[in-house]
Formats: sequence, structure tokens, C-alpha cells
Amino acid sequence: MSLPARRAVIVDIVRTASGRGRPGGALNGVHPATLLANVLSALVGRTGVDPGQIDDVIAGCVGQVGDQSSNIARTALLAAGFPVSVPGTSIDRQCGSSQQAVHFAAQGIIAGAYDIAIACGVESMSRVPLGSAARQSHPHGPLSERFPSLPHQGIGAELIAARWKFGRDDVDVYAARSHARAAATDFGAEIIPVMLPDGSPHTVDETVRPSTTAGVLATLPPAFRDEQLGAYYPEINWVITPGNSSPLTDGAAAALLMSEEKATQLGLNPRARIHAVAVVGSDPEIMLTGPIPATHKILERTGLSIDDIDAYEVNEAFAPVPMAWAAEFHADPAKLNPRGGAIALGHPLGGSGTRLMTTLVNHLEETGGRYGLQTMCEGGGLANATIIERL
Repeated sequence: MSLPARRAVIVDIVRTASGRGRPGGALNGVHPATLLANVLSALVGRTGVDPGQIDDVIAGCVGQVGDQSSNIARTALLAAGFPVSVPGTSIDRQCGSSQQAVHFAAQGIIAGAYDIAIACGVESMSRVPLGSAARQSHPHGPLSERFPSLPHQGIGAELIAARWKFGRDDVDVYAARSHARAAATDFGAEIIPVMLPDGSPHTVDETVRPSTTAGVLATLPPAFRDEQLGAYYPEINWVITPGNSSPLTDGAAAALLMSEEKATQLGLNPRARIHAVAVVGSDPEIMLTGPIPATHKILERTGLSIDDIDAYEVNEAFAPVPMAWAAEFHADPAKLNPRGGAIALGHPLGGSGTRLMTTLVNHLEETGGRYGLQTMCEGGGLANATIIERL
């Protein structure tokens, strides 16, 4: 006899405000385990769930060295005061790490392995600089025979801009719009305060620049110009700058998931249902086009069309990434990152997946939308896609 199908729901989801990921940034004085502990504590405090009932805490984190080493999921849940019986694990699917954490938590619930799980993520790029883990090893060494050229993500973004024929004006206009949308949004409902060493609460995204315009961005020089790579990739026009890329960022976010049955048993009202998930690999050279096949896969799996989706969160690692995605699907630009994206709100790597989902859930609730699609490019040529349904 088959068991009844189980469905996974998001009961609550929160994030910290962003901090600039460099010395002197607002969150630089806060240990990343403390950042993550803040959102874990907020989830159980807001919902009244007994943390001892949580079956697992799954945390995304990319730079798992230094302050973020030794399984930061376990460190953070203990710092949050959870019972020692609660397990935790840290995962790395590059920029999609905490979106993958949501997938793993939902899959565990659907399979019956979990009743309650937390999916979360954190990155303190001011304390664990970008690339810290890679500098301790040679991760691409064995691939050189199959892939003799594996450039960094900045070159991938340049290749997308060239192949989709996005000029400098196009990417700067897109980036300025991200800041304008974020500056016009009240994020208060999704942000929990982080107490800083001086005793003040951090509650406002430090990375948003309300005065940014395309004209201002046009004055910035290209970030990745390289004559040798330019000879290898003659199509590149060098349009990527710090202004149309996501900034280095500190931050954390977390989602409390459980089965619908458990939510009913506990008297909780879920905010959204995990409708479908997908993950794909893509060309590791251009690297950042994975959201396109991931979206095709999840739409085919669900039978939904792009027009059935009320909002799209496509991570703005670099402006050409969501721009190419939108061109592929003829997506409504008003639905694409409607509250601004990572160019304005920041990209705390391991925390970005749950950050985007926090924003997506709140946007659907505020607008009455039903379905939301989230997808993001990931290092090495990967992408996750998730469709949620507002409840």
C-alpha cells in the first residue's frame, strides 16, 4: 500500500540586512556563526517551535575556512541555544548553496525522513574573503585536460554580454534599476535585527545606493579587462564593472520548513509551499547560463508556463545573467527581481539562496501573487530552480 504524498511548506523565513563584505562594513565585527545564529533564533522565536523538534539544520556556506570552518551549521545552532540533540550540516553548491539547502530540506520532508527542518545560509565575505578556500588548494587541476580554459566568473559574465549583444549602456541601465527598485521597497517585514559590537541594531541593507544612476555607473572602468584573455575571447567588449555586478556582502537567511501535517498539528499557518525543485549542470567555461536550462526543466516538470509565474527572482551575480534569462523566456521585466536584486541588495554567496527566497515570499504576500520562481547561477556551471506557491 502506498503512503499518502507529503508536501513541504515554508512556515517562516527571515534574513539579516546586508553588510558590505569588506573591513569596515557594518557586519564585519560580527562572527558569521553569530549571524547565522541570529536568524535561527528568530525562526523559533517567531513561530514558537520547540527547537528540540527540529530534525536537521542544513546551512549553505561557500568559504568553509577560517571563521566559517568546522561545520558552521552545527556551530551556529549551538550558539543559538538549540539542544545538543539537534544535528546540522554545511553544504556547498557555490552561490546556490542555501537554495540547495531548501531543496534538501523539502526533499527530506517529502520522503518522510524529516518532519521539521531549517534551511539556511551565511557568508561573511569581510572576514572570509572571496576565494579563500580555493587559495588553499588547486580545485581545477584535474580538469585542465578536458577544459583547458576555465576562466573566472567575471569572464563568464563578459561572454554572456557579448553573445547576447548587451552593450555597456544596457547593463548599466539594468543595474541602476536594481538599486532604484530596492530603494523604493520597505524590507522591514523580512529583516531581523543583528546587534553590532557597539550595541546598535543593524536593520538596513548597507549595499543599496539610492542615488545610483546609469550615468554614474557609466564612469566606472571595466573590472576584468585582460589583454591575454581578450586575445583568447575576441568577442568580449569589457562591459562588466563593480557597478553592474553584485558587491561582496555579509549576511545570513533561514527558512523553517515542515510537512503540512506537522504544521497543522502545531497550529501554524504556512506562508508558502514548495511546488517544485530542479538542479542542472551547464557549460563550466561560460558558467553563468545555468538558470536558463534550470528554468526550462522546472517549467516542463510542472506544466507551468512563464506567464503563470507572478514573480521571478533571478540572482544578479552580474547584470547580463538575469538579462539573458529574461531574453530567453520573453519574461515580463516588471516581474523580474521586482524589489531589486543582488546588484543592490548584495550577494552573500552561501546565504543568497535563502535571501532571495525570503524576498520572494514577502513579495508574493504583499502583491497577492500565487507562484514565484527562483533561480541562480553557480560556480562551475550549475544552477538551481525552485517554484513556490503562496498559501
